[in-house]
Amino acid sequence: MIEETIGDLPSAQTETVKTMSLLREAPRLYDTKPWTAHLYLTDQCNLDCHYCNEYDNSVPHPNTEDLKKYLDKIRELGCLRIGFQGGEPLMHPDVVELVRHAKQLGFLKVSMSTNAFLLTKPMLAELADAGLDSLQISVDRMTPIEATRKSLKTVRHKLAWFEDSPIKLVVAGVLFHDSVDQAGEVIDECLKEGVRVHCRVIHDDLVNDRKLRLYPAVDGMRRMLDYQEDLKRRGEKIHTSWRLLQYQKDMLAGKPTEWSCVAGYKYFFVSAQGQFWLCSQVRTDKHILDITPEDLVSYNHPKDCQDGCGVYCTVDMSLAVNDPIGYVGGEAKGMVRDGLIQLRRKATQLTERAAVGG
Repeated sequence: MIEETIGDLPSAQTETVKTMSLLREAPRLYDTKPWTAHLYLTDQCNLDCHYCNEYDNSVPHPNTEDLKKYLDKIRELGCLRIGFQGGEPLMHPDVVELVRHAKQLGFLKVSMSTNAFLLTKPMLAELADAGLDSLQISVDRMTPIEATRKSLKTVRHKLAWFEDSPIKLVVAGVLFHDSVDQAGEVIDECLKEGVRVHCRVIHDDLVNDRKLRLYPAVDGMRRMLDYQEDLKRRGEKIHTSWRLLQYQKDMLAGKPTEWSCVAGYKYFFVSAQGQFWLCSQVRTDKHILDITPEDLVSYNHPKDCQDGCGVYCTVDMSLAVNDPIGYVGGEAKGMVRDGLIQLRRKATQLTERAAVGG
């Protein structure tokens, strides 16, 4: 996502790396090539979260060589970033090999989304050696319930594994009626561990026609968005852009957002069978191997389904591409403020240590 490029400001060295990455990726804000793609490594999942429509355990894992061909094509089209997902990507037996292949193709960032139930410490080391840059662990609540077993209680001990790992960790949750009561505690506990975190409003897909519909606007959702905004303003590691926070708040308030969706153009998805999808919910019968640059450009227009869209990775990139100067400028102000906050914290810590030592 675009906020992964902007990011927070933990150190001068990290900031230098992020600045270099941003400079290398900046042309994608203005040219006609795609920026990011997501590839489903499998349709299978070891969980069955009630709100999810992105798994099918009746479908076998795709052939590894086919997935490599899809990766080759995605890179050939010009994508700088690739995200692996499912289903549960860690269920694919060759997940490490696929990460290594993606890195060898020259993707600037290789990421993965997982529920982390199957993650082991040796596997994390293998993924790091293969070149995985970031891992997003989905956590909805502190404790598991029937609707979602993705709880911090279940995977909390694994967060410490990332302290000595080059893989950047993000904890991501969704806000819906069964999670909103514990979302604040999840955020607080992750921040205590020094882990980047966010919780976003989920869509209601009960009609099952793949059009995203929000659950009724719950006051708790608004409070959680306000809470994350306040934490981010104080320099905490809330892993989301200012624009995306405001987008969700406007959406809950019924306020329209002026934007044009870039799904299928700058950001697209590829199924485990190789189908080209504009996003996780808008799907086509086209195969990725048949997609041309001209096909991608043809999707550079507003979409009928974009109002109230909850595919936030696509929304965030669309907001950035629609208004690069405004988006980057807004995030840069936040970065400067975060940097000053952290400098003040360090100065206070040094003063306190000096007082104790004296």
